[in-house]
Amino acid sequence: MDTKRESRLLYLTVGANDEDWGIVVTTVGFQSITHGVAYPPVQHPNTHLFTPEKGRIINEYQLVYIVKGSGWFSSQSLKKKLKVVAGTMILLFPNEWHSYAPDNETGWDEYWVGFRGEHIDNRVRKGFFSREEPLHNIGLSTSIVGLYDDIIRIAEKEKTGYQQMISSIVLSILGSVYYKSKNIQYADSYIVDKIREARDIMKNPDYFNISQMEIARKIGMGYTWYRKKFKEYTGVTPARYQIQQKLMKAKELLTTTGNNVSEIAFSLRFESVRQFSTFFKHYEDITPSEFRHRTH
Repeated sequence: MDTKRESRLLYLTVGANDEDWGIVVTTVGFQSITHGVAYPPVQHPNTHLFTPEKGRIINEYQLVYIVKGSGWFSSQSLKKKLKVVAGTMILLFPNEWHSYAPDNETGWDEYWVGFRGEHIDNRVRKGFFSREEPLHNIGLSTSIVGLYDDIIRIAEKEKTGYQQMISSIVLSILGSVYYKSKNIQYADSYIVDKIREARDIMKNPDYFNISQMEIARKIGMGYTWYRKKFKEYTGVTPARYQIQQKLMKAKELLTTTGNNVSEIAFSLRFESVRQFSTFFKHYEDITPSEFRHRTH
């Protein structure tokens, strides 16, 4: 990845309306540290300046993306130094001591963006990101580099509403980091292929009444292991996923066909219209007929 470009260091103002958006950006930039050069450069303000030996504590989150070179990282929660290579995204947490630096032999190129707000606080509170796992080896991504460049370009112009725009891009970067990190955990194509087989079965109306134990047998997995791996990968149990497929198909038929409710019920393998109506109302709080009336 070609990262030969000029350094950019921006520290941004934040207004009251910006805070109401739920996330604000405080700093963004790019810098290239050649081998043997002292780190970090002295252009940073005192609130963000530190020495690798002493480390620092900041009052915001930062996403630091290393796109060239290598180095190390340590934090209060890790209590040890970890190797950092090109393609690593470092997530810094507020009020958490940390330190990092490039190797003298290689230097590194880094992008960063600092931010704070309830949106990221909620994601951390819900366990999407953890202080105990601050390093995400997501690989080199031109699309993520492009998002950093977009933030820098928009922030430099400071047009009205720019905070809302760039903070939304930060959320896009966070989503990409989460997505890539989760999928790297499932490099085992066997498990992914088996889960795909199970989902294909559950999307087929001919199998809407099939049990999860029968699905596990069909794809050649033990039921307990299948259920565990399915939930780990998709975030929902296979039973819940099956219910969602049935509901989505029911809504599709109710809104895109002229079939009456009885015909739809039997096409979805319900034993009676009453059973279908009870099922639909349990999850949607309205009957199939009421749903159809509202969408027409």
